[in-house]
Amino acid sequence: MVVKVSVLLLLSLFFTVSALRPAPPLEGLLPNGNFEEQPNSKDLKKKTVLQGKYALPKWEINGLVEYISGGPQPGGMYFPVAHGVHAVRLGNEASISQTIPVKKGSLYALTFGASRTCAQNEALRVSVPPQTGDLPLQTLYSSNGGDTYAWGFYATSNVVKVTFHNPGVQEDPACGPLLDAVAIKELFLPRPTRVNLVKNPGFEEGPHLLMNSSHGVLLPPKQEDLTSPLPGWIIESLKAVKFLDSAHFNVPFGRAAVELLAGRESALAQIIRSVPKKVYAFTFTVGDAKNGCHGDMMVEAFAAQETFKVPFKSQGKGNFKTVSFKFTAIADRTRITFYSSFYHTKLNDYGALCGPVVDEVKVTPVA
Repeated sequence: MVVKVSVLLLLSLFFTVSALRPAPPLEGLLPNGNFEEQPNSKDLKKKTVLQGKYALPKWEINGLVEYISGGPQPGGMYFPVAHGVHAVRLGNEASISQTIPVKKGSLYALTFGASRTCAQNEALRVSVPPQTGDLPLQTLYSSNGGDTYAWGFYATSNVVKVTFHNPGVQEDPACGPLLDAVAIKELFLPRPTRVNLVKNPGFEEGPHLLMNSSHGVLLPPKQEDLTSPLPGWIIESLKAVKFLDSAHFNVPFGRAAVELLAGRESALAQIIRSVPKKVYAFTFTVGDAKNGCHGDMMVEAFAAQETFKVPFKSQGKGNFKTVSFKFTAIADRTRITFYSSFYHTKLNDYGALCGPVVDEVKVTPVA
């Protein structure tokens, strides 16, 4: 009898501890996030057009949505599918959506493979109510068209509906953005410290990296710091910046860095706390990602009323250098900004944009 009671107490304790243990952070593909769970053949018309609201497993569809395989297509087109075999193409005003459980009040980043299928000005609208954003797909950052993007949102409830929508109406009904993988990651808000006023200074907290993705993750333009997929940082430019991981690129420090790959159209910023008239030391590292980006580079950095120019000659070998400057704050908030002075493409691939890498940003008060 004593043994039975002891076992029951142990089981009770185990389940109590399990219930109190916080749930692990959410990260990975959404259910059928890579679209490899195929629809029933009876739900396909003309071999590719999905018929019925729930024809695509785990997803809800509206409008003309096609289920395609990557590679050459009828009519001479070619659809790149970088993260698997299958993808979906969104026709005029078409959308796919999925409802997922999240933590209310937490910050999340969606990572997804997306590309345009025609030379027309296509866009992809991403929404998690009440937040929505349009991603311009006209610029191809990689020559194969298999770009990967990240988009951030705050969860306002414990269940959210993620929707990808083609807001455009193209003359050619065979056009429309291609979506080939969707993943999610819960992000944690970094804090400044006494030794560094910059939040997420080494860009270590960032979006999920899709499997089979060696091109980095594009952080789309006009992302505010409150919902940025790169916590603490603002992408305030007309073009994207790229989040790089150390598994596929040369990163000066840690596991991640950012690449300013569209010249002055690719800017990264952060607003830090400061004390007016106080002097601060501003330190950061500039280099190349060892990704075939060669030439004379220049990173321009701004803090308060100061401008700093850092030349860097890239030989594509993953070299880097750390520089330090001083500035005097003029307000209780100071914006620090980085952009590349010049435009670059890869030496062996003129269709792929690239640029200097920035890492380990540090601002500290001078005693």
